[in-house]
Amino acid sequence: MIAFLRMSTHSFPIAPPVEPMLAKVAEELPAGGTFLYEPKWDGFRAIVFRGGREVFIQSRDLRPLDRYFPELHEIFGTGLPDGSVIDGEIVIATPRGLDFDALQMRLHPAASRVAKLARETPAAFVAFDALAVAGKDVRSAPQAERRECLERLLADTRPPIHLTPMTRDRDEAVGWLSRFEGAGLDGVIAKPEAGTYQPGKRAMIKVKHARTADCVVAGFRWHKAGQGELVGSLLLGLYDESGQLHHVGVTSAFTMATRKHLALELASLRDRALDAHPWRAWAETNGETTRMPGGQSRWSAGKDLSWEPLRIERVCEVKYDHMQGDRFRHAAIFQRWRADKRPLDCRYDQLEVTTPYELEKVFGAAGQDR
Repeated sequence: MIAFLRMSTHSFPIAPPVEPMLAKVAEELPAGGTFLYEPKWDGFRAIVFRGGREVFIQSRDLRPLDRYFPELHEIFGTGLPDGSVIDGEIVIATPRGLDFDALQMRLHPAASRVAKLARETPAAFVAFDALAVAGKDVRSAPQAERRECLERLLADTRPPIHLTPMTRDRDEAVGWLSRFEGAGLDGVIAKPEAGTYQPGKRAMIKVKHARTADCVVAGFRWHKAGQGELVGSLLLGLYDESGQLHHVGVTSAFTMATRKHLALELASLRDRALDAHPWRAWAETNGETTRMPGGQSRWSAGKDLSWEPLRIERVCEVKYDHMQGDRFRHAAIFQRWRADKRPLDCRYDQLEVTTPYELEKVFGAAGQDR
């Protein structure tokens, strides 16, 4: 809250911070009722406040983002109408689609580094809701009305400010799930047409891409509540075409009973696990590199990331949404053990390849079916 106290928030129609409205996960888009469907953007959630000469960019966790995106802060001062509060997503678009890695690089403590990245990989803002228009709080207005307000508000804006596409046609939204994935989007949001803006509430529905992969279980981390007794997460690996095993992510959503059972089940695989382990060098670095299972980085916030190696014998099937480079973007969900699979068969080439889709086509869809 200190950052907010240093600002003159009286110029804003709504005083920050404001908790963003959230979405609950569903397996498929709702069939009944009336909804507005929008692509789900893979970036940094941001609420932008514009009042007089003041601009403030707030993150999902209620923190200031302005210093990390100076190019957007400047553009919002002229590109957004006075007296507006807009909810949206900060993204970095490339010819290959959205680049979340480049976005993460912006959260750097050095202003000079941030300024350099802002010039080399400028960010864009995709607006998808209006909280205030012309100095008036519109959060109590229905979603359909707020969408109309947003379209009028952004009618004359230009890139890097964009209006998200929207459709009322469920079949078209279902098509977006596959078509837009190649642009780096990771799902579709369904918003009740009559719904108000409810800060902090899961008042929307999101359907994300989901697929499965067979992965090597190469190690694990202990759970913070039970060192030596409860498994916290399994470390997953996939082989590349040269036979090198890469760390691709973790699966960690287990009940306490399952965590205890896993500790017993995997105990025998810990014996002499490092003797021929492909990540042996990683275990001997004491967390000196961020690309290794036990590595520290500025994102880990001092968490204990030490790990226990296992002999390369177990394979499990996991569900994941999409890849970020050569790793799972989010924690994968454990499905089952695959006793019928050899670890060497767990390769990158099993993963579904998404056809690239130009972001211009996504942005171009913003004017459709209003």
